[in-house]
Parts: sequence; structure tokens; C-alpha cells
Amino acid sequence: LVILLDSKAQQTELEWISYPPNGWEEISGLDENYTPIRTYQVCQVMEPNQNNWLRTNWIEKGNAQRIFVELKFTLRDCNSLPGVVGTCKETFNLYYQETDSEVGRSLRENQYVKIDTIAADESFTQGDLGERKMKLNTEVRIIGPLSRRGFYLAFQDVGACIALVSVKVYYKKCWSIIENLATFPDTVTGSEFSSLVEVEGACVSDAEEEADNSPKMHCSAEGEWLVPIGKCICKAGFHQKGDASPSQVSEVIKEKVQQRSIQLSWQEPQQPNGVITEYEIKYYEKDQKDRVYSTVRSKSTSATVNNLKPSTAYVFQIRAFTEAGYGTFGPRLEITTQEEATAAIVSSEQNPVIIIAVVAVAGTIILVFMVFGFIIGRRYALAGPIGLSAPVSLLKFPGTKTYIDPETYEDPNRAVHQFAKELDASCIKIERVIGAGEFGEVCSGRLKLPGKRDMSVAIKTLKVGYTEKQRRDFLCEASVMGQFDHPNVVHLEGVVTRGKPVMIVIEYMENGSLDGFLRKHDGQFTVIQLVGMLRGIAAGMRYLSDMGYVHRDLAARNILVNSNLVCKVSDFGLSRVIDDDPEAVYTTTGGKIPVRWTAPEAIQYRKFTSASDVWSYGVVMWEVMSYGERPYWDMSNQDVIKAIEEGYRLPAPMDCPPGLHQLMLDCWQKDRAERPKFDQIVSILDKMIRNPNTLKTPVGTCTRPISPLLDQSTPDFTAFRSVGEWLEAIKMERYRDNFTAAGYGSLESVARMSIEDVMSLGITLVGHQKKIMSSIQTMRAQMLHLHGTGVQV
Repeated sequence: LVILLDSKAQQTELEWISYPPNGWEEISGLDENYTPIRTYQVCQVMEPNQNNWLRTNWIEKGNAQRIFVELKFTLRDCNSLPGVVGTCKETFNLYYQETDSEVGRSLRENQYVKIDTIAADESFTQGDLGERKMKLNTEVRIIGPLSRRGFYLAFQDVGACIALVSVKVYYKKCWSIIENLATFPDTVTGSEFSSLVEVEGACVSDAEEEADNSPKMHCSAEGEWLVPIGKCICKAGFHQKGDASPSQVSEVIKEKVQQRSIQLSWQEPQQPNGVITEYEIKYYEKDQKDRVYSTVRSKSTSATVNNLKPSTAYVFQIRAFTEAGYGTFGPRLEITTQEEATAAIVSSEQNPVIIIAVVAVAGTIILVFMVFGFIIGRRYALAGPIGLSAPVSLLKFPGTKTYIDPETYEDPNRAVHQFAKELDASCIKIERVIGAGEFGEVCSGRLKLPGKRDMSVAIKTLKVGYTEKQRRDFLCEASVMGQFDHPNVVHLEGVVTRGKPVMIVIEYMENGSLDGFLRKHDGQFTVIQLVGMLRGIAAGMRYLSDMGYVHRDLAARNILVNSNLVCKVSDFGLSRVIDDDPEAVYTTTGGKIPVRWTAPEAIQYRKFTSASDVWSYGVVMWEVMSYGERPYWDMSNQDVIKAIEEGYRLPAPMDCPPGLHQLMLDCWQKDRAERPKFDQIVSILDKMIRNPNTLKTPVGTCTRPISPLLDQSTPDFTAFRSVGEWLEAIKMERYRDNFTAAGYGSLESVARMSIEDVMSLGITLVGHQKKIMSSIQTMRAQMLHLHGTGVQV
């Protein structure tokens, strides 16, 4: 961190600007560790309509574009203050103003940009003060991108009893490092949360760039260097010190061979080149065609490999690991397990009674297992697919495949290795960084498996310095994806867990996320092509639903598109939604959820089912037909929740066939039992593709009509007195003169406009055309449905 301001570090007066003078007051106090500090306090809770401002001194930002503001404060509980009902508040506001230089001591409210309203998680009472229990709140906010030389921070109190204990302002940068014989300088992070700053490295002395592979690193928004690409190599006559891989483990001895296990021992390699911390034993069946291997690890120079097949030839190889990394695998060692024991041979001299007893016991055991299997099978058939709470020891029956939640495993690593294939890092070549994910960077590259052609892949990597929980959460997505195999679900190629960086390797989808792809190609596809995309998404969701998997975050941003326009469902790490997701802005007891795509019962009660996924699919349909427009436009999340509860639904996008909009409305039934199933949706879309005429006729699955969503930002168009007021309400007042010059003087005349009429006004921006036409369509609905004006639609 590079600190620009730390009020706790200053022992003298801060001398910030306070207005009015009787508002915020600078006071000497003690922090939570009883260290003397300078604080600002205000407690004008007895008087109404408070507006007290406090402004810092000018802060020069240097090269930073993204600034962090950390506030520590205490706040008095209004309930503990008698006689202040209606005047006391428990929040304050944070603002900033960008400038190129100091602007003096004047303070003008309209020059400041609001960052956020700050609320306290913990408030104190008078009794707390007496017992010296300081309930300190810490809040961090981010501002940027910044373009001027510096800025001011300002705090607005509107009637709270608050003490601002400390203010720390800082930015993040990646500190200079040497990696792969290249020096990378101090680098300030980018302006956005997901931005990556590419940095060229300079080779150290006596080193030179590898041919066509110049050294590069990417500085993440968190101030961390990401996986290096390219490198420098030593010049002729020089070698790199202290980083050699261990030499091969060449002397391996088979100690004990049984039917299902083999015990091995070996000598330490001749050149360990450091302290060996563990060994890795790779093994596979000799006659296996695809050479899928397994591994075990050992801290010592011996190991026992279990769970083998009898009478089977296995190939073993061993390598050592030090801080410098893994050495190369030693020579192959072939060992065949013992034959499986045959049935006990009973000599003629043995007692016949013993023979009868053994046969009887064996028969009883077989009978018990048959009965148990019949009962379990019948219960399974009656209960249907087992959902997210399926136990790890679930009995499998021919023809059935059920999703198993990795969270049910006591050891998450076991889930990863059960469902995902372990890849050797040497088979993966990272070519370039294409983005930043929750846990690290996302790269594109090539995967070359033995005996197979190389393929393009996307590679998710786990950033350096991860915690065990981050590693577990990162690999959880692979444990989920590895259970799926469908042409409309993104395919997992494998994982790398036994090397650094830890990686998840998936198929490469050339056209990226569906929402961005549609916005880039606005208006360029036929309706049938769009329906084909929707059919693919529905088929993928039908497969997931049949397996008992609930996605919870189905949205166009989580659908990937390949070069053949095939859409595939992705993003299986979000049974939870990450805090940095801008769509995850509605907080419930169980976490944050994306309101605009989520069914009402999931928002209110966190009831996620395949039926709630169907609701989300309806929103995806709307996104596709509107070419990636934001659902519910500029409405706030609370307005969306309120509108949905009142029964309103999104209107049909421009040029959307009635049949498709009716299917959307079916997906948005309030009663989840009345929503169609994914297999019904696939069937309906298949009929539309085979017979495009059905697109013109609403043939949905529900019988109850639902009112389209009336634009909540303008709840009643008939309340406006002029076309100018209407344009101002939808923030399109810039076209007021265009409408006037064309003779549109009344709302009734506007309601009759077509898209061609709008374009003839000189409105060329597609987004503005859509917004105006969507508003006109809603205006028609209101005039017909609410007021019966008789306007021809």
C-alpha cells in the first residue's frame, strides 16, 4: 500500500475545514489501544435539519487512478438518546472533489461527488462509554478512476452523534521484483477492479530475452504480480545459481506386491539441489489407451499404493520436490499385481458341516444385499433425482447420474480428484492474459495431451499467496464442472493441483460472454438465430436440472459463446455470489444475490430450485432479444422488487415476436409451480424453429395473462402535460427540438410512433432508439390498459 493520508499518524492539529463552525469539532482523543489521536466529532442530534460538513486538506494522488478510503468511527445509538425521535440519524455521507491544485478554504456543496452513505455495524450507548467499550466501525470505499492531480474528501453529517476516529487514504501498487531473470519496476494498479496492467520486464545483467518470448507480467488491481509470460535466459557462458530442479529418482525397489497394493522404496536423487520436502509417485495401467494417471505423495523415501486391480500391470515413476520445484520423473518401473484369490479350496478331509455353514452364510449375505438393493432402488425411483444434499456414499444405479455437492465431502481435495482429471503442468502453455477472475487471472493457451492433438483452452489460475479456503473455493468450481458432460455446458478439461500455479483448464469459447457478444453485434442476427441460441441454453439447463443441479446465477453474462455461435452454460462457482460482483447488490441473510435475474421466492426466502432457474432463464431470453440491454434499465433494485411483487413484468423488446414474449411471461409466473419446466421450454423452442409462424402467436404454457412491466421511473405517462416533460422523465430531453420540429406536440401522437418514425427524427444511437421505443410501448399499454383512451396500437 502507498499511504497518501493517515490521520492517526499526525499528532498535531489536522486543521480540516468545518462548516458551519459549530458542527464538526476537532478533539484530542484515544484510539482502541489508548494511543493519543486527533478526532473529529459532531453530535447535533437535538436540532432538526442538520447539514454539517467537514473537508480534508488537499491530497495529491501521484500516479494513482484507484483510491481506497478507510474510515474508522464510533456512532451513538439513537434509541439511547431520549427526546430525539425524528431528528437523530445513524449514518453520514462521504464525498470527494477532484482538483489540479488547492482551491482555498471555501466549501461549496455542489462541487462534490457523493461516494456513499456510511452506516455503522456497531453503535454504542451511554453504558458502553462508562465501561470503556469502544465499538469501532471500519468501512472501506473506493473512488476512481481519477484524472486530476489530487482531490479532497468531505464528510456530511445530517444529524448523527458520531466520532471520526481515523481516516486513511491509500492506493495499491505492485512492488518491483525479479522474476525469470527479468526485473519488473514498481507499477501502480489500474483504474478498474478487473483491470490488469501489462508490464515489460528488463533482463538482468548477463541475461537476454528468449527468442520471440519477451518477459511480461501483469499487475492486478490488488497490487499482486500475476503469472509471468516469457522469460530471459542466461547468455552463453553463464548459468543461473540456486534454482536447479532436483535430479531424477532412478533407484526404485518393489518391496511388497499384493493383489490390490504395491509397496515401493527408493534412494534420494544424487543431486537434490536443496531440501526435498516430498516425493510424487505417478502410476497408470500399462494397457490403458488414454494413459490417465493417478498420483500419491510421500514425505519419506517409501510409499504404498493402494486400490489397485489384481492381475494388472502398472507403470510407476517418481520425482522429488524442493522449494525450486519438481524434478523430472525417473525411469518407468513396471510391476504386475498378484492374481485374485480363487474360491476357498476345501479338502475332502474337512468336516462337511463346515462346508454347509460357509455356503449358508454366503447365501444369506447375498440375499440381504439383494433385498437392500431392491428397497433402495424403489425409494430412489419414487423420490426422483437427489438434489444438492446428496450424500457422498450415494448408491449409483445403471442409467442414473445425479449431481453430488462437493460441500458434502469432508476433504474437498477428494471431491476434486474424483470429478476432475489431474493434468501435468508441462502439457499446458499459457499464451496471454485475457482477464481477471475472483481468485486470479484468466488466460488463454494450448493444451497438449499425450497421443492427442493440441487444443485451445481457457486457464483460470489461483493467485500467489492464497489461503487454504481460497484454494478450496477455487477448486470447488472444478468439482462441480467435472460432473457435467453436455454440448451446451462448458466442458472441464482438467485441473493442476500438484504444482504452481494451481489451475482450472476449460474449453476455450472464442466469442466470450453472451451479453457482451450481443451488444457488439446489435441487430445483426435473425430471430431464428436468436431462438437457436436460446434453445441451446435451455438444453444445457434441462441437462443440469435433470441431474438435480440448481445454478442460482443464470444470466447472459454467465453464458459463453464459441466460434460456431453455440451457447454454453458456465460459471458454476456461484452457489454463492462474490462481493465484488456489481450485480450482487441486494443483501439477504444468506449473502448477496443478483436481484434482476432472481425469482421472488429466492429473494425473499432464499428458496432456490430449478423453478427459480426458469425465472432467470426468462430474463436471459429478454437479454438475448434486446441484444444485451440491462434488465429493468435504470430502475433501482428496490423498485424492481416492488414492481415484481405488484405483478408487473418486463415488456417485449423491440421486434420481439409475441410467442417469445409469452414464453418469458410464463417463466415469470409468481407461483413457481405454474412455470414451465426446461424440457417444456426446449420443446416449445424446437417448434418455433421448425415452424417460424408459431413465433407470431402466443402459445405459452400458462393460461393467466400477466401485465407487462410499466416503467417504474415514469409510473403514469398520462400524468405528463407535454412531450417535453415525458422526454425529461426518461432522460432523453436532448431530443426535445427533434420532436417539436417533426410536429409531435401531444403524447397521443407520440404513442402512435414506430421505430421508423423515431429514426426519421435523426436519432441515430441504437440504445436511445430502443429506450424511446420501449417507453412508447409502455405508454401505449398504460393508455389502453389503465385509461382506455382508444389509441391504436
